[in-house]
Amino acid sequence: MECMLCPRKCGADRETSLGFCGMKRGVRIARAALHQWEEPCISGSDSARGSGTVFFSGCVMRCIFCQNHDISAGGFGKDISTRRLSEIFLELQDKGAWNINLVSPTPFVPEIIGALDMVKGRLNIPVVYNCGGFERVETLRALEGYVDIYLPDIKYYSDELAQELSSAPHYFDTAMRAAEEMLRQTGKPRFDQNGMLLGGVMIRHLVIPGHYHDSQEVIRRVGERFGQDVLFSLMSQYTPFWKAKEIKSLNRRITTFEYRKALDAVYEAGLEGFMQERSSAKEEYTPDFDLSGT
Repeated sequence: MECMLCPRKCGADRETSLGFCGMKRGVRIARAALHQWEEPCISGSDSARGSGTVFFSGCVMRCIFCQNHDISAGGFGKDISTRRLSEIFLELQDKGAWNINLVSPTPFVPEIIGALDMVKGRLNIPVVYNCGGFERVETLRALEGYVDIYLPDIKYYSDELAQELSSAPHYFDTAMRAAEEMLRQTGKPRFDQNGMLLGGVMIRHLVIPGHYHDSQEVIRRVGERFGQDVLFSLMSQYTPFWKAKEIKSLNRRITTFEYRKALDAVYEAGLEGFMQERSSAKEEYTPDFDLSGT
């Protein structure tokens, strides 16, 4: 069966070979645990709780600065059944997770739907689809009624930059169409009495060294298209990982000037949401992919 889940439409028969994502058919994950390092309305402030995060292996993008490159490009993880995935969802709920946070889930959408069907009526917390924004609208439509919160990146405006840093052609247009579909499904952000997000779309954007002008354009266009119908999370946590360490212009953190320019653009666009402190750019915020919870 040809795989057409992501915009690459690579057509791989993942029963017998690998897709562009590096994965065969089935489910592979690298970690399933409570995670405290998402936005406050996703992770909460109680250190005993957190977002019930499932890190899937493989990825439909190839970001040369990826902090999770061991699992995204390297494919590290453990193969599990759809049944086991459904059990993990309930185990995370029992541990006090505010939500089920599916990280880089695109290659496994059919299995995720199957696992969620297995726990229907027993899983009583929101499901978060946490992705790089490079999504097919047709795949997202299959998730309607299963996902409560969409957490996509919109990384780049420049197609040249998207291809250079993430091997993702036509990225901006693809990501904006995906965000439109996500908003259609969820509507405007909704919160519970604790300030935790129950439904809606939060668009993330990471400021990259030397490219704050591209950030400004992303922010301006997101503001024009979505306004306050979505939340916006401006991230300063860029840290030179993987291949970025070998590129002089990318082998540094962002400057205060670069972040301030992006932050000013957020205010000018009238977007609301979350802005990271520059101190968030630390390697210790990357979790250990030790197969916990698998």
